[in-house]
Amino acid sequence: MSRVKDKNLAPQGRLKIEWAVDHMPVLSAIEAEFSKDKPLKGIRVGFALHVTKETAVLVNTLKAAGAEVAIASCNPLSTQDDVAASLAKDGVEVFAWRGENTKEYYENIASVLDSKPHITVDDGGDLVFMVHKERTDLIKGIKGGCEETTTGVIRLRAMEKDGVLKYPVFATNDADTKHMFDNHYGTGQSSLDGVLRATNILFAGKTVVVAGYGWCGRGIAARARGMGSHVIVTEVDPILALRAAMDGFTVKSMDDAAPLGDAFITATGNVDVITERHFKKMKAGAVLANAGHFNNEVSIPDLEKLAKSKKEMRPNVERYELQGGRHIYLLAEGRLVNLAAAEGHPSEVMDMSFANQALAVRYIAEHKMKPGVHEIPRDIDERVARMKIASMGITIDGLSDRQKKYLSSWDEGT
Repeated sequence: MSRVKDKNLAPQGRLKIEWAVDHMPVLSAIEAEFSKDKPLKGIRVGFALHVTKETAVLVNTLKAAGAEVAIASCNPLSTQDDVAASLAKDGVEVFAWRGENTKEYYENIASVLDSKPHITVDDGGDLVFMVHKERTDLIKGIKGGCEETTTGVIRLRAMEKDGVLKYPVFATNDADTKHMFDNHYGTGQSSLDGVLRATNILFAGKTVVVAGYGWCGRGIAARARGMGSHVIVTEVDPILALRAAMDGFTVKSMDDAAPLGDAFITATGNVDVITERHFKKMKAGAVLANAGHFNNEVSIPDLEKLAKSKKEMRPNVERYELQGGRHIYLLAEGRLVNLAAAEGHPSEVMDMSFANQALAVRYIAEHKMKPGVHEIPRDIDERVARMKIASMGITIDGLSDRQKKYLSSWDEGT
């Protein structure tokens, strides 16, 4: 029995899903293929993903393939309640609403696992972790899983290293047609969209500090610069710091950047990126936002400790009053700003990410795999790319026999 905020929102959610379908041609083509082949007949799939209009298209694609689907959110503030209502009305088991507390969040994850999924699809790894910590009885029946995000893959690789990951999981995030586009272009655009919807600040002329220069961070930095901001990048990885410098960004430590930033956006996948000592150095009116999966990059306990008081100024904007008359704004409770304060990634880029997920789920259903973290097969990655460029009206060259021979040989010299 689904648990959503208001089932009467279903018609509004259906319109959102139709919009997403119109902008997701690759996944729509896969759905048409799956509708004929029914490769997932008899398979139960459990989701912990952001319940958005794009996710709904993926859910419906797997349903068209014959799967039974149960879904919970992977973030308490990312659910689009009208989309959840529409999915529930269409017979999907949905356990998600915007504003879940911690207890409700994990109860909803547990409800998905009550469906005894054969395949798990995660964003952040919470399904996998609950299976391994609390529901080990399910492991025998699970064929495999997929992980959507960088943070989740990092945690899964840690499990694999410790020898505790008991079933195979595809690192969907690591597919080229996922992280090079979703993380870079999707996070870059949607994170700034979230900041703008929450605050309506002017980016032009402001100093924006971007923490982390992985695929997400470099997308955010590029978009902020494109809107006229002076961008400072902070990093712990010397290679990524060097890349940021050669891409033309100022690179500093967070200690040195803290007094300079007008806005801060974290995208590291790590904990305690901005802490008490940084808050003490910040300008009055500095804006703090997080684009990483969990709400621990900006240390909210440190901010609460320093604050004399706080109040909500606008939806998704809290003003913390500090000693000395300064104030700092925190967006979306430190959670994913692009999903909590906006709509998440554009449908066009999620088209590739979720096409990978759909094809990976089919692969798991049709193959026996060993426990551990697995890369998406290259032929799936390239198929998604070819389908995407075809949908965009792009044609590319192919290799001639002579070129293929040249690339595969070693004995042809100068």
